[in-house]
Amino acid sequence: MAGKVFFSVTMSLDGFMAPEAVRPEDAFSPGKQDDPGVRRWMSKWARLQAWAFPLRWFRENLKIGEGGEEGIDNDIARATYERTGASVMGKRMFDLGEPSWPDEAPFHTSVFVVTHEKRDPWERPGGTTFHFVNDGIHSALDQAREAAGDRDVRIAGGGETVQQYLNAGLVDEFSVTLAPVLFGTGVHLFDRVDPDRLALTQVRSTASTRVTHLTYTVGKG
Repeated sequence: MAGKVFFSVTMSLDGFMAPEAVRPEDAFSPGKQDDPGVRRWMSKWARLQAWAFPLRWFRENLKIGEGGEEGIDNDIARATYERTGASVMGKRMFDLGEPSWPDEAPFHTSVFVVTHEKRDPWERPGGTTFHFVNDGIHSALDQAREAAGDRDVRIAGGGETVQQYLNAGLVDEFSVTLAPVLFGTGVHLFDRVDPDRLALTQVRSTASTRVTHLTYTVGKG
């Protein structure tokens, strides 16, 4: 039996899943770390994701040290990882991640990158292989479903890719982790989503002292 297609993102209280864009080649360039735009982007991103950094699962998965916090947030982060049999992402997310992920990239499954770039699969230690798909989001999802087997496919991001899958009616479920930060500007999660095509049902709401996790199923509008 095929698994679900889902996405899981952290969002600011005013609806942004990422700060205003910077060029991927600038974000982690040593020569650009004093650039005001890059510093602002890094600061906002760190505040948005601050809930995850202390978690035991996060530290284990990125191999940045032993120990860490357990509890609701850790359980949800681990469960999201364990249900994922393959991931799909856009080229911009890949370009931001390629210079910043450790050698043992944190996915440990096949990842299908929607792109116009032709490139051979990129295999990393620890079970992650990036496949570059040149014929659209449907093809990427079909390949991810096959790789995932009976596990779920995660649409990893970024925002434009998530919106494309929502508008195409290909998402079964999604989770939003609401973080207590305000951005004012940035990448709005639902900016290009047609609300008339979606019918949402809230199926779960879980709060910790740091964030609130909301989960919805997606039906046809």
